[in-house]
Amino acid sequence: MNSATVPLRKNDRLMTVPEVLEQLGGVSRRTFYRWRELGNAPHSIKLPNGELRIWRSDFALWLEALREDAA
Repeated sequence: MNSATVPLRKNDRLMTVPEVLEQLGGVSRRTFYRWRELGNAPHSIKLPNGELRIWRSDFALWLEALREDAA
């Protein structure tokens, strides 16, 4: 894949899994990976070394999608 096919994300950055877990208030790594298995985690990028990265914008969209209206 060349750079012409990758969308540019201005003012965005990639987050590590520990950064995501911290933003979620200390959710465990095991829980996060379980969410991935179930398809309930934010979209992520798997690097060649096996580590995951999550675009901050994708994380924000995922959190917004989880919002519930008060009953």
